[in-house]
Amino acid sequence: MNPPQVIFLDAVGTLFGVRASVGRVYGDLARQVGVDVDDAMLNQAFFESFRASSPMAFPGVPITELAQHEFDWWQAIATQTFQGAGVFDQFADFPKFFAGLYAHFATAEPWVLYPDVYPALKQWRSQGIALGVLSNFDSRLHAVLPALGLDQFFDSVTISTEANAAKPDAQMFAIALKKHDGSPDQAWHIGDSFKEDYQGATQAGLRGIWLNREDDSVPTPLPGDRPQDTITTLLNLNWI
Repeated sequence: MNPPQVIFLDAVGTLFGVRASVGRVYGDLARQVGVDVDDAMLNQAFFESFRASSPMAFPGVPITELAQHEFDWWQAIATQTFQGAGVFDQFADFPKFFAGLYAHFATAEPWVLYPDVYPALKQWRSQGIALGVLSNFDSRLHAVLPALGLDQFFDSVTISTEANAAKPDAQMFAIALKKHDGSPDQAWHIGDSFKEDYQGATQAGLRGIWLNREDDSVPTPLPGDRPQDTITTLLNLNWI
């Protein structure tokens, strides 16, 4: 098997994850302003709200308004999360609280790198393979990557809010490929979402690789749908 020209990687769930849990991070910040909440309940409410939300993409929105749309998208989810946990009315000033929470996730503090990430990225770069981030994320990713020391490895960053499309939409993959003057058959995409990453990449003509870290949060595909290209760590990937 020949090495690819470029490897794209998803961000959250692939390169790094939330430290502890979203509920724990939200809960810790809420307690700092006097709102006591159960972290597990908050975590469940978050994922229910997140799964019910629209894709994180804003077609037709001028670039000058993009940051506000990103902020509003996440504020709606946070509002629903705290409402679902039954503590929203305890906030004296929720917009002020959310502004701090939103800024917190643009830092390294709430994130943790997976241990296989640095070794894998260093190995691929040493072999002359171009690397890109391809993520359904917002513009805070441009701050998170250097905060985690990851920006040094990547030649491109493609996020859904700037691409006006979200994975598994083929447009996302086409935009990322254009940055490398590459063709789909010379590109791989690795991610933890079976639908967005593996199926999305495969349908766009790339080699899709499903990263299943055997975490309970990773949805299991239906019997018979398990991709042949499945890895449990980035260090499993090779073309020797």
